[in-house]
Amino acid sequence: MGTTAKDDKKKEPREKKEKAPGGGGTGGSTGGGTGGGTGGKREKREKKTRGPHLGAKLPVPPARMRDFYNTTVRPKLAAQFGFKNKHQIPGLEKIVVNVGLGEAIKQARLLDGIVEELAIITGQAPVRKKAKKSIASFGLRQGQEIGAAVTLRNARMWEFFDRLVAVAIPRIRDFRGLSTRSFDGRGNYSLGLKEQMIFPEINYDDVEMIHGMDVTFVTTATRDDHALALLKELGMPFRMTEDKKR
Repeated sequence: MGTTAKDDKKKEPREKKEKAPGGGGTGGSTGGGTGGGTGGKREKREKKTRGPHLGAKLPVPPARMRDFYNTTVRPKLAAQFGFKNKHQIPGLEKIVVNVGLGEAIKQARLLDGIVEELAIITGQAPVRKKAKKSIASFGLRQGQEIGAAVTLRNARMWEFFDRLVAVAIPRIRDFRGLSTRSFDGRGNYSLGLKEQMIFPEINYDDVEMIHGMDVTFVTTATRDDHALALLKELGMPFRMTEDKKR
């Protein structure tokens, strides 16, 4: 016997239910569309893995700023201040780059991006800094990670100093020179940077938030005028107007 119109109507709902799990029906298309959109967003948020640079296998060249200090700066400082012992000539001991992030109290994942950016800028893995005591008014607990810091010495210190003076500082907006009043009285100089975007190593598309950093230059000098002369000879662009006041 042939099938009637009623029998055809009864078969249609069953066929729709069978197609739905496979993605052909309305439910399948909605689920597939939502899943595909979410997956696309996740893929965009994932940062690209960085491979080795082109000169990774080449021998590391000597730091040019260290050679400049040994051949040019040291003789000038010895003649300027009349140092008779070579150990009296001031020099750079280390450079400390520090970033404090108050937003890490509520959003701990932001600190991961800062650690990665510091590693790219300095070429060395940063150390995460933890709170020494709890502060209830700020919602801060003792031992909570609130920042990161890097201590540079030897070749990495000279390379960072060279890139900072020659490339990064000239990229500061409306730059008029560095202040000469940021010495601590013991020959150390501190510099505050408002944003990490002045370093060309940072890709603007990968930045989650703009933050500042503190850079401290620790020298072997015991007096501020010796440290000022050292940093001047190395190329730090200080303001001349403040030099006259001093």
